[in-house]
Amino acid sequence: MFRKDSSRGLDALKSGRLVNLVMAVLILGLLITALNIWQLSSLQAQHFQSEHAVPEGQTGFETGPTYVVYAKHPDSGYLKHVYNVLERAGYKRANYNYSSDWDVMWAHDYPFKKIRDKMLKMKKGQRINKFPGSGYITNKVNLATSGLRHVPPAFSIPKEKEQLLQYAKQNPEKLFVQKSNNHRGIQIQGITQLDLSTEGSFVQEYIDNPFLIDGHKFDIGIYTTLTSVDPLRIYVHHSDALLRFCPEQYHPFDARNKDKYVVHDDYLPSWKIPSFSKYMKTMGFSFTDTLNAYIRSIGKDPNKVWEEMYSTISEVYLKHEDLFVKAISHYPHKEAFFEMVRFDFVLDEDLNVYLMEANMSPNLSSAHFPANRLLYEQVVHSLLRLVGVVQGSHRGDLLHPPDTETKDMIVSTKDILTFPELCSSDKCSGGDKCSDPACELCLPCLSKDDIQNFKQAWLEQAN
Repeated sequence: MFRKDSSRGLDALKSGRLVNLVMAVLILGLLITALNIWQLSSLQAQHFQSEHAVPEGQTGFETGPTYVVYAKHPDSGYLKHVYNVLERAGYKRANYNYSSDWDVMWAHDYPFKKIRDKMLKMKKGQRINKFPGSGYITNKVNLATSGLRHVPPAFSIPKEKEQLLQYAKQNPEKLFVQKSNNHRGIQIQGITQLDLSTEGSFVQEYIDNPFLIDGHKFDIGIYTTLTSVDPLRIYVHHSDALLRFCPEQYHPFDARNKDKYVVHDDYLPSWKIPSFSKYMKTMGFSFTDTLNAYIRSIGKDPNKVWEEMYSTISEVYLKHEDLFVKAISHYPHKEAFFEMVRFDFVLDEDLNVYLMEANMSPNLSSAHFPANRLLYEQVVHSLLRLVGVVQGSHRGDLLHPPDTETKDMIVSTKDILTFPELCSSDKCSGGDKCSDPACELCLPCLSKDDIQNFKQAWLEQAN
C-alpha cells in the first residue's frame, strides 16, 4: 500500500514539474517575442531618425522648424528630393496626426477634402504647398474645354457631343484623342471610333504635325509657382524645364503604337537624343539651353516659343482668378498657401505652342532617371526660397561642410555655362581649342578655380 501511494506521488511530482517546465518555456517564448518586437520597433525608429533626424510622431520642436507630409506611402522614395531640400535647410520631419505645431506641410495629395478640418484650423505662420481650388486648372476636362487660344479644341462628353460632331463634319481630316481625368487609355481615333456617351471624358483635337527632334515627338514641362490669388502673383522657373521624348520615332506613323505619340513614365530622356547629346552629355548644358540651341541651329527663334508658353500660363490663371478667390475665402490665413504646378506643352512643326495639361503634383522622383535629381532638387529649392520657407538654403559649418549634392542644388556647373552653339561647334570642340579666346568660356577650357569663381558670382547675383 505504501509503495502504491509513493508511486502515485512520484507521478504527480513529475507531472507538476512537466507543467512548470512547459509554462517556463511559454513565458520565455513570450519574453523573446516581446524583445524581438521591441528591437524591431527600435530599428524602425532608428531608421526613421537617421533618414529624417526626428522620431516619427514627435514634433522635434527643440531642434528647429518642422515639416509634415500629406501623401500616400510618403516613405516609398518618390518625395526623397523634397525631404533633402527641407532637411538641408534645418527642417525636421514630424507627423500632423500627433501635433498641430508644424511649420510647413508638403501635400502631394489635395488636402482640402479629406483633412479639410485640419486646414481650417491652420495657425498663422504655417505654410502648405497647395491652393484651395487648384483643381480649376489641373482638372483635365476643365482645362481642355476652357476655350483658351493655345489649348487644342476639346468637347466635354456627352454634354457637347453635337458640337463635336459638327466640328468633325467641318474638319473631316482631323483626328481626335479621348481622355479622362485619370489619363488612361489615350489613343488617336477617327470620329466614328469614339465613345460619345461616357460621362467624365472629353474629346480633343490631336495635333498631327508635331515638331520633331531626330524624329521623336516630345513635350516641355514648365514649373510654375502661384504665391497669391488676390492679388494674383505667378512665377515660372526660368533656369530649366523638363523635356520628355516619346520612346519611338514618330514616322512611319501608326496610331496603334502609342510609343510614337504618347509620353509615358518610361519616356526617352533628352540626353539619349543624338542632337541633344553633344550639348547635355559632352558640354553639360541644361534642358532649356539645349533646346534653345537646337531651335537656333535650324534658323528659328526660341524666344517666341517661351513667350507664348508664359503668356498661356498667365491666361490660365487669369481665367480662373475669381474661382480661386472664392475658394480661398473659406480659410482664415490666405497667405499660408503656395503651389507649384507643371504645365506641359507640345509644339507643332511651325513652333506654335499647345498646352496639353497642368499637373497639380508633378513627378519629382528620379527613380527612373537618376540624372533628373539635380533638376528636381533645384526646382524644389527655388520654390521654397521664393516663398520664404527656406532662407539659408542649407546648414553648414567648418566641421559639417555641405556635400556635393547640396552645393549642386544651390548652383551647379550647368547654371554658369554659356554659348552652347559655339562651345559645341567644331571651332571649340575637339583637340586643343582653348587657346582660341572665343572658346575660353567653354566647359573644357574652364579650370576648377574658374568654375568656382563663376559659381560664386552667380550666387551673388541670385541673392
